[in-house]
Amino acid sequence: MTAATLMIQGTTSDAGKSAVVTGLCRLLVRKGFKVAPFKPQNMALNSAVTVDGGEIGRAQAAQAQACYLQPHTDMNPVLLKPNSDTGAQVIIHGQAVNNMNARAYHDYKTTAMTAVLESFQRLKEAYDIVLVEGAGSPAEINLRDRDIANMGFAEAADCPVIIVADIDKGGVFAHLTGTLELLSASEQNRTKGFIINRFRGDISLLQPGNDWLEQRTGKPVTAVLPYLHGLCLEAEDGVNPAPDKAREKSHLTVVVPVLPRISNHTDFDPLRQHPQVDFHFVAPDQTPPPADLVILPGSKSVQHDLNWLREQGWENYLLRHLRYGGKLLGICGGWQMLGQWLHDPEGIEGPAGKMPGLGIFEAETVLEAEKQLINTSGTICAKLTSDTTNIPVTGYEIHAGVTHGKALSRPFLQLQNRTDGAISEDGQIAGCYLHGLFDHPDACQHLLQWAGLQDAAPFDIKSLYDESINRIADTIEQHMDLELLEQLLKLPKNSLR
Repeated sequence: MTAATLMIQGTTSDAGKSAVVTGLCRLLVRKGFKVAPFKPQNMALNSAVTVDGGEIGRAQAAQAQACYLQPHTDMNPVLLKPNSDTGAQVIIHGQAVNNMNARAYHDYKTTAMTAVLESFQRLKEAYDIVLVEGAGSPAEINLRDRDIANMGFAEAADCPVIIVADIDKGGVFAHLTGTLELLSASEQNRTKGFIINRFRGDISLLQPGNDWLEQRTGKPVTAVLPYLHGLCLEAEDGVNPAPDKAREKSHLTVVVPVLPRISNHTDFDPLRQHPQVDFHFVAPDQTPPPADLVILPGSKSVQHDLNWLREQGWENYLLRHLRYGGKLLGICGGWQMLGQWLHDPEGIEGPAGKMPGLGIFEAETVLEAEKQLINTSGTICAKLTSDTTNIPVTGYEIHAGVTHGKALSRPFLQLQNRTDGAISEDGQIAGCYLHGLFDHPDACQHLLQWAGLQDAAPFDIKSLYDESINRIADTIEQHMDLELLEQLLKLPKNSLR
């Protein structure tokens, strides 16, 4: 027996494909099925380290969590990590193979498709159900040739498709009708229905539109999913709007620059959601506000993003911030920026060469071809406050740089038989390679205390993620045509009802 397969595609990016697949994963696991998520090709700078030592998109890691599985490279066999407006690092089965511009990658797609189908076949043999997420839109005419992300994969795998559209953006009936019109006859036939996502209002006022859509296309609206306020899922790539939350009187201001190639900004979800944190992502050409804590985030192109910081006036802002006693933290690429020099002798992230860092730490970083991909845990060994030592941390490392220098004699973290990062002699500045630094509730609490919030409360982001996954699953169970879902997945009648 091989797994039943269903693919969720969308009319646009951010239509809700990831959320729908995540919710379906949890719903079907609850019903007793072995389920695996799958995304043939992902383009994202938020990635996760897998149990088999590779990296995949964070959305697929979240979907694995929904299935109570460890993330595996077969769940996202092709990952593209943009390092310029026209090029990206190409990762196959979790490992970087090359940097390619858009045209070179287009020629490479036949090779990438082989990797996609190999991973898909392994999942089909190991699970009852494989839920597949598309990328962008299947109606992107310029990308139809050699497509591996949407209908090209669906045709090769011969699986049914449901198309999702976001009504909150407006034009939902045009999106769905137009997308279907632009598909080939066989692709239209394998499209079995639509999901209208993020609806708010009186459902009776939407019904005439649904009736028209079904009559026009011959495809059912399988679900109208309501807008879920306060939902917290790890972002696939883009920086989402600030979450709605009640802020307590006692709070701390945290500022993070949105670098052009910012990576793994899900590091800051615990801070964005924390009721005692006034969090600010500062976009290009925005003036950063006064802050208690400034964090330099990860970057896919560290030298490029450091140049951008300087052009945007951040270097002077940081010096002023430190003069007034503010705390400064660098994570991964941000930690590298805090050193004296950045070396890229092999041109890993751009033209070969070197450039001066911010010079805050006596340290230098050299980029090497072999990327470090590690899930790890340990403690904050630096003494953050007078009564805090050895605070537990968990997280992961994804970086090509190796950092050395005198600053490392004052390590920030103790991780599984090695140290990581550094803290300044006065305790005002710290840096490390560990992503997920705020994910452990104790670490979040004590890092906020270090930054100046003495009554900081612990905050468990993992529990919040899981609550959100359950909310989506509950919503899908309530609003989706489960009989049709049973038919598409070839499940026994009433197995989902």
